[in-house]
Formats: sequence, structure tokens, C-alpha cells
Amino acid sequence: QVRLVESGGALVQAGGSLRLSCAVSGRTASHDITGWFRQAPGKEREFVAATSWSVDGTWYADSVRGRFTISRDNAKNTVYLQVNSLKPEDTAVYYCAARRGGMNLDKTYTYDYWGQGTQVTVSS
Repeated sequence: QVRLVESGGALVQAGGSLRLSCAVSGRTASHDITGWFRQAPGKEREFVAATSWSVDGTWYADSVRGRFTISRDNAKNTVYLQVNSLKPEDTAVYYCAARRGGMNLDKTYTYDYWGQGTQVTVSS
């Protein structure tokens, strides 16, 4: 059983930055991908970024490319999401999730395990 615990969400002003963390436990080699998603009120959950634990691979949604950076610390079993130049439209609950490798990394249904989420609120 893979367990994911997010932290680091906060209320910030537009233009600010945060670093979100996702602590992963119980992961096996088969669940090689950890992704970040977000869900704003009244909207569907959307893909933000993903990374592989075994190779230097990262993937981003077009809406965050250049502002957000995903990284991992294998020794700490933690995946980070550095979020810069925040905008009010980035306000959402941010979730991390785990899955096996393969295609469709941006699809929520391909992820097997989810964390409880951390709230990011950006004020204008």
C-alpha cells in the first residue's frame, strides 16, 4: 500500500512562491511515477506535473511550464513541487498521486494512490 502525504500549502499573495512536498511511503519499484494534480472549486482535477523515480524524466502541463518545477529526493522518498510567480487562478487543492509507468500521465484514472491534498490560496 502506497501512502502519500502532502504539505506546504498556504495563503500567499500573487507573484509569491511556495514549495509543496509529497512524502511517499510503501512505494515499490513498479509505482515509478509520482504526479501532482490540482482541483479548484467547481472544477475537475487537473494534471500539473509528474516525475519518474528511476530516470530523469519530468512532465508538465502547459499552463504551469516555466513557473512550476517538480523534483524528487530519493533518499527522503519525497517529491517536491516548486511553484513560482503564483496567480489567483493557481488557487486549488494540490494532490500528489502514484502510478506505474506508461502513457497518459495526465489522466487521473491512471493513478492508483492519492494523498489527501494541501490547500494553496493565492490572493490578488
